[in-house]
Amino acid sequence: MKKSALATAVVLAAIAGPVTAFADDAPAGTTPAADASPLTFNVGAVSDYRYRGISQTKMKPALQGGADYAAGPIYVGTWLSTIKWIKDAGQIAAVDVGSANVEWDLYGGYKGEIVKDLAYDVGVLAYVYPGNHYDNIPGAKKADTVEIYGALTYGPGTVKYSHSVTTLFGTGESRNSGYIEAAATFDLGSGFALTPHIGYQRVAGTNNGVSNSVFSYTDYSLTAVKDFGNGLSVSLAAIGTSTKDVPGSYAYVSPDGKNLGRTTAVLGVKYTY
Repeated sequence: MKKSALATAVVLAAIAGPVTAFADDAPAGTTPAADASPLTFNVGAVSDYRYRGISQTKMKPALQGGADYAAGPIYVGTWLSTIKWIKDAGQIAAVDVGSANVEWDLYGGYKGEIVKDLAYDVGVLAYVYPGNHYDNIPGAKKADTVEIYGALTYGPGTVKYSHSVTTLFGTGESRNSGYIEAAATFDLGSGFALTPHIGYQRVAGTNNGVSNSVFSYTDYSLTAVKDFGNGLSVSLAAIGTSTKDVPGSYAYVSPDGKNLGRTTAVLGVKYTY
């Protein structure tokens, strides 16, 4: 297929959201300790904000932070990160898509236990990009996206599915796209933990006569985390994707031609209080 700046810009919209390699989500079904505050805050930074394997910051660092409130099994929260992908998409398509330098996530859900050691987590997550005019790109929609999700956790392993009830990060006619993922967290002792992860992003629908399925791909990662206590943790993740094997994968590139899904190492630091 001939390279198309518009196709590149449209697919860049399908790759934003909260980082999975250094996520602030608790395992499904967990609740705060009895003496812990129901309100917590977190701040951090990563050397590259990767979401579902794809860089949101053109392989550059990002500042991140959020807040969470839990009342028994019910939780709500918010999380923000600096981003570059919307501006990059506008540059590729040569249109004004607004500033949109920040991703702002709002979420809430319910956690519980079905039987001993088998927990569930269901909820809704809205990705908001203040100031974005992504729909100025022909064939695209607003970048703001809403997903519903459900997860099951047994022992160290979790399986989760997220389903878009809006178009997916601006990709035209992509409502009902889905992301399925599996991960496990292994406690290695002395504050160390190791988390392998694999996921598959399915992009649904047909836009201007072209199936959005050409933009579907697999991502994978292996993350090591060291908990230093007092809320401070550091992570190092190896992250990659199958984008080079996806028809039309030329779309997963930055304006300067870099593959946004190439294998890389991501360093992160986070403080929770």
